Amino acid sequence: MIPETRPTRSARLYLVCIGVGLLAGLMSGLFGVGGGTVIVPLLVLLLGFDQRLGAGTSLAAIVPTASVGVITYAIDGHVAWLPALILAAFAVVGAQIGTWLLPKLSQTALRWAFVAFLVVVMVSLFFVIPSRDAELELTWITGPGLALLGVITGILAGLLGVGGGIIVVPALLLLFGTSDLIAKGTSLLMMIPTAISGTVGNLRRSNVDVRAALFIGVAACLTTPVGALIAKFVDPFVGNVLFAIFLVFIASQMAVKAVRGRHQR
Repeated sequence: MIPETRPTRSARLYLVCIGVGLLAGLMSGLFGVGGGTVIVPLLVLLLGFDQRLGAGTSLAAIVPTASVGVITYAIDGHVAWLPALILAAFAVVGAQIGTWLLPKLSQTALRWAFVAFLVVVMVSLFFVIPSRDAELELTWITGPGLALLGVITGILAGLLGVGGGIIVVPALLLLFGTSDLIAKGTSLLMMIPTAISGTVGNLRRSNVDVRAALFIGVAACLTTPVGALIAKFVDPFVGNVLFAIFLVFIASQMAVKAVRGRHQR
């Protein structure tokens, strides 16, 4: 196995990492996502990171980013703690299933299926407007539903490398009728144990640029509260529109990967 070529240490590398972190933190706080969908492509495009190294570095940076986001949302009571832990526990199980299925399924077909899923979510966001007063309570129905959502999220994460927030936030909004703010705060909390677990594994495999992750993570911590503050004052419908625009970006990324994967066959 050929060792990965790591980017040369330079002022440009650290400045780019800071810029990437500031942008990722803003997206994380605003939409309740980890920021990996922003961090990984920018590291690959701007700094020439290998895809695996970029993903590992991004996951490490997400740990402090999501932690600050959770604190910001929790201050106003916008985190459902037990549901988040259920989601995280079952997402870990799902991730193991996803990695087991990975060599058995067509990545191109999966990516197109995920793009279709995102399109449905985007359209739905214009018709389902969340109430800011809606809670996420554990019942005999929502408990198993959250467990199932966690498993599905983990499977897709293992298969496609997507962050949990892209799935969990719209699912909590559309299927559980949760407040948009609680959905985002709960999503960020769910990511922390998953990101820590993944980072430990990546460190053992030398798939993390620790310095780059540190610069990205610290920079992201500065703008995550700003994103969360904007989310709080944005009208729920406007928030849905902004999230739909963000999903267009994610769907475009996934579509490009699907096209490239088909051409490489």
